[in-house]
Amino acid sequence: MNGIPPMKRRHTIALVTAAILTIVIYTQITIFVVPPIGALPEGKTVVLTRLNKTEFIDSPDGMCERIQGGVSLLCRVMVIRAVMGKSTILLRLPYSPWLYSISTGGKTYNR
Repeated sequence: MNGIPPMKRRHTIALVTAAILTIVIYTQITIFVVPPIGALPEGKTVVLTRLNKTEFIDSPDGMCERIQGGVSLLCRVMVIRAVMGKSTILLRLPYSPWLYSISTGGKTYNR
């Protein structure tokens, strides 16, 4: 059909599909990393539907830093409550220090 070899057409379709899927995932989900804190000593990484104030890889500490310029226990609790209450959790994973570091721009905060 149209002089395009079938194999090349399949590769093109696969590439376009992968690109669309990547864009949809990047714009519609958040990887939310909850660091180890008193109530959750092992921490968690949660994949959930994106909210308007969350980024692709985010954490309560990252959001507190962006919203109020610092991190406090009260802010962490409020952010966790708001995000978990308004989003749909798609997947629960173990805590990832690497993803947490990405979410905070390399900063670490006290538990």
